[in-house]
Amino acid sequence: MPKKKKANIPRSLAFTSGMALNCIQMTPDGRQRLNLSFKELDAVPPSIQKLSRVDELILSRNLIISLPDFIHDFNNVQVLDLHSNYIPPTIGLLKNLVILNLCNNRLTQVPKQLGLLQNLQMLYLGLNRLQMLPTAIGNLKELVYIGLSDNKFSSVPKCLANLQKLEKVNLDRNPFPPPPDEKKVEIPRKFFLAHARDLCKDCLKNCKIDRDKMEEKTQMKEATAGLVPRVETVLSNSVMAFGFSGEQRTGRLLAVLWVTRRGQLSLKITLSSGSLRRKQSCC
Repeated sequence: MPKKKKANIPRSLAFTSGMALNCIQMTPDGRQRLNLSFKELDAVPPSIQKLSRVDELILSRNLIISLPDFIHDFNNVQVLDLHSNYIPPTIGLLKNLVILNLCNNRLTQVPKQLGLLQNLQMLYLGLNRLQMLPTAIGNLKELVYIGLSDNKFSSVPKCLANLQKLEKVNLDRNPFPPPPDEKKVEIPRKFFLAHARDLCKDCLKNCKIDRDKMEEKTQMKEATAGLVPRVETVLSNSVMAFGFSGEQRTGRLLAVLWVTRRGQLSLKITLSSGSLRRKQSCC
């Protein structure tokens, strides 16, 4: 007679209490950690019920799709790591939790019950499909860190504004809209009076150079506009220009000193592409 094939026993049921005991580790600070990661478990093994007094429960990188009711017996657990499973977060009754890792669980929403975790300090929700957070997250008064990277947020969740102790938020690699183009700084066209004695020798030299350039441009414009030569003579005798530029944010600041016959200078400011900076002196 052909031998009967043995029925496939789920890994979670085949995981004995002895195997679970071998997975208990001591952390450097004296805590008991039950580490069941990378066990290919399809469910939380019933055999771990007697180990409910552990301080940390690690169930990451398995195939778990739900949490059993007896998970609420683990009320001493302060660190619960469930990342890289298929688990909906139904752990609102574990009120002693300090660290909760729900990364990479294909979550599309976070239940309001998470707001009951009043001692929670670190919440990891990265690598999911979240677009928003419930307002109940704002009740996590002890939260200092929340990881929201690699989700579908298009804006910063408003509930985070209620977290007074929050120190860091990770929103990397979310589809935020690109920032609007920075508006160019608009500077009104004004004239400022200054004395020629306030200019150094180099600036006065630059004035003469720029004056010649300005005269050439003026003559070109007047020629095309059909202006009389008398105007050219007036401009060449009464106007001298000095220019400088600097940088700050958007736009380039061009300042031109117009020198009158009386020895007074007027500073004309115009704007072109580039950036701005406050000019400390005439140089």
